[in-house]
Amino acid sequence: MSANIKGPAIFLAQFAGDEAPFNSLQAITKWAGDLGYKGVQIPSWDGRLFDLEKAGESKTYCDEIAGICAENGLEITEISTHLQGQLVAVNPAYDLQFDAFAPESVHGNPDARQKWAVQQMYLAAKASQHLGLKACPSFTGSLAFPYLYPWPQRPAGLIEEAFAELGRRWTPILNAFEDAGVDIAYEIHPGEDVFDGVTYEMFLAEVKGHSRARILYDPSHFVLQQLDYLAFIDIYHEHIAAFHVKDAEFNPTGRQGVYSGYQGWTERAGRFRSLGDGQVDFKGIFSKLAQYDFDRWAVLEWECCLKHPEDGAAEGAPFIRDHIIHVTDKAFDDFAGGETDFAQIKKTLGI
Repeated sequence: MSANIKGPAIFLAQFAGDEAPFNSLQAITKWAGDLGYKGVQIPSWDGRLFDLEKAGESKTYCDEIAGICAENGLEITEISTHLQGQLVAVNPAYDLQFDAFAPESVHGNPDARQKWAVQQMYLAAKASQHLGLKACPSFTGSLAFPYLYPWPQRPAGLIEEAFAELGRRWTPILNAFEDAGVDIAYEIHPGEDVFDGVTYEMFLAEVKGHSRARILYDPSHFVLQQLDYLAFIDIYHEHIAAFHVKDAEFNPTGRQGVYSGYQGWTERAGRFRSLGDGQVDFKGIFSKLAQYDFDRWAVLEWECCLKHPEDGAAEGAPFIRDHIIHVTDKAFDDFAGGETDFAQIKKTLGI
């Protein structure tokens, strides 16, 4: 039996806020359900919607959270740990910026911040298990990314040691997720040390091919890098455990290209767009994923430098729904076939 992609679903991180209906799980899931979504990906760090510590310790609390979503016709697709995963590995160049991802109690203390992040990941493993989820989206963090461009010349062994350290930090966490029966779906994302296929393979080697070290596929980041996002599915489909449906465009000029001249989002050659407003070939993507029996959730991640988020959310549900392929369980030419007759086959082949 062929598998079908689930959806449409929506990642709540970009919509959560202090004003109704975005300031509580009850209200925001009703809003999402009314738009036609069937699933929600919950940001585990947003206390207005979710308490990760409670979720990691209490199956009862997780049942209550799932019940709130179910009241509004929604399933929980995953709980996201992007911010905590980022803090598992931080180059000192980013310390000031990434302190904002953690509680004030660990600001200015990179070691304490990193320990907090690791503990958060352990809680996420248990919370995902309590919720009966298959994957937990996250980031790898970045030790080597400031040295992305090989000028000045990188010292020999710099990149190798960065990835070796990533492996040392993530292996115990991956083991905890193995115990919980949950994948970590690392988003392939610039700013992370794992930002393309080659770096994913480097990371996978350092965690000894750990079966829980998998991929969150988001084509928008590949458009901005000018990477072939359809071929990526052909190569890595067995590793893809989560899917963000996000659009983007790349419009190079005589003045800027991939690096986009330090410009803000509206002036960059590469920009994130609402679904259908960019250049991503979603028909091709959904066809590829259907071909490889991807059976997890298609989750809108809304990020657009032009369109209002509520418009993007309203348009996202029908866009995803219309792209999901109900995979056939029979061949189109079955009508012309017959029962297998091996004697006839041998005769046809002259053997």
